[in-house]
Amino acid sequence: MEQKRRRRGKLSAREAMHAKRALAPEINPAPPGPVGGQYKPLSENDMQQIYDNALRILSEIGMGEVPDALREKALECGANVNEAGRLCYPKSMVEDIIAGACREFVFYGRDSKHDFEVGGKTVHYGTGGAAVQTLDLDTHTYRAATLNDLADFSRLADYLTNVSWFTRCCVATDIPDLIDLDVNTAYAMLKGTTKPIGTSFTVAETVDPIIDMFDRALGGEGEFRKRPFCKAHISPVISPLRYGEDAFDVALACIERGVPLNNIIAAQSGATAPATIAGMLSSTLAETLAALVMVNVFAPGYPMIFSNWPFVIDLRTGSFCGGGGEITLLNAGSAQLSNWLGLPSGAASSMSDAKAIDAQMGLEKAMSSLGVGLAGCNMIYESVGMTASLLGASFESMLIDDEMLSQAYRILRGIEVTEETLGFDAIKEAVYGPGHFLGGQHTIDAMQRDYFWPSALTDRQAPAVWEEDGALDMWHRANVKVKQILDEHKPTYLDPSIDAKLRQDFNILLP
Repeated sequence: MEQKRRRRGKLSAREAMHAKRALAPEINPAPPGPVGGQYKPLSENDMQQIYDNALRILSEIGMGEVPDALREKALECGANVNEAGRLCYPKSMVEDIIAGACREFVFYGRDSKHDFEVGGKTVHYGTGGAAVQTLDLDTHTYRAATLNDLADFSRLADYLTNVSWFTRCCVATDIPDLIDLDVNTAYAMLKGTTKPIGTSFTVAETVDPIIDMFDRALGGEGEFRKRPFCKAHISPVISPLRYGEDAFDVALACIERGVPLNNIIAAQSGATAPATIAGMLSSTLAETLAALVMVNVFAPGYPMIFSNWPFVIDLRTGSFCGGGGEITLLNAGSAQLSNWLGLPSGAASSMSDAKAIDAQMGLEKAMSSLGVGLAGCNMIYESVGMTASLLGASFESMLIDDEMLSQAYRILRGIEVTEETLGFDAIKEAVYGPGHFLGGQHTIDAMQRDYFWPSALTDRQAPAVWEEDGALDMWHRANVKVKQILDEHKPTYLDPSIDAKLRQDFNILLP
């Protein structure tokens, strides 16, 4: 009986310890937005050669399937048509556009505490993707993604410290109508978070109703333009070197309403781009520059994220490879090139090929998130929650990845060398005093400021204690925690009267 009482006491103390560890630190030693650029996979000469080849591609090979309105405007700005009928951009034209392009801009949240500046070498991680399946929290199997899943992912991302913005990570496959899909996707994010958001506009016709909805949420007509908290994810170039008319139309509609653009080039090595890393970087750089030209001939200096996301396929099977050294290297090199040009950079990471929340997923995500972050990418997409080579999205993975990003931010923050951190006086005090540093003020200050204290997701217990607590792996611990968050974190970011009016005027399908 006494042994049972002691055991209950031990468990209580352990539970109290777990609860304490789960609390946010008084000082965040790993805040979002550190400066990257320490990792340079390309030399100065490498970048110059890749850039020169990209300019040659645009001036000699040019772009195909050019929308008439773009062709007309580009010709006015110095473009020409070659003997093959393709639209070509001379080097001087491209370099003039780079010189006048947007270098940095504020990405607003609906709550100003979430605002951050995009540009330079500051690093922020966020979501992305268009997974058609969700890893179910109860069955641990994949099923079709739904609008409810998207709403839950929005709430979870809203709760997580290291997710700087929330871009739709899954597609509501239960909504067949394209207009309804776009409107309800935007509504689910509007309801679930006040962080900056990103969404796709399938066709240009959905831009106006969605921005009208955002205006109302902010209090009236024209309010979104003052604080544009949503960016448009478009892919205006179809690799290799062709424009997509639907995306072009969406871009013009977004410019009309003041929506920042994330122009994504997502070529695949050996399929829609050269298989060599240098060749792929030069080809996709040319395509991303073509997207920059497309925007700037209509709206010089318009806020645009220069998102060159080189993707890898396994040439033996033809399948997309989200994890591995090559895709990390490509996206890090892409970010380095974008920063070298002085343009707001976007790339991708953490696109694990693993289906389970396992060691493969951990090693692939950690490698790529850190590599692209160290390269100094401003906006790192797909960085939480994505599984199964972007076919799946997982709540548990989103939570675990958020903790992983704390470690990445801590590494990016680096080592501060000051009189205080060198610790001469602390060393002297310990040597002449107790003979150790435990409990000293210098140690206490450093513990708060310099060391990331992981939550209860990361296990640091002794093996015997871990076994006594049930020998649970991280997937199980994350599953319990996610369910708790989704049960408790139910924000009411939309005024009920505004919400009622939106439901009256739009075909809102979220219960």
